[in-house]
Amino acid sequence: MANHTAPCERDESEITLAELRGDSARMAPHWVTPAAAAPVPVSPALIHGVVVPPASARLADAAFGYGD
Repeated sequence: MANHTAPCERDESEITLAELRGDSARMAPHWVTPAAAAPVPVSPALIHGVVVPPASARLADAAFGYGD
């Protein structure tokens, strides 16, 4: 009597790094990256409600050359 074994199916968690890199390389051309928009400067007059804990304010104040 012959001993036949069925091929073992792998879980998705068993994918190798090489397979993952290959899959990613094949998918990369399908992904379009939008152009990055430059952030718009905000006037300091529009910044309200910033609260700095006293310990942090003392630390920044004591830092050599901070804000000079």
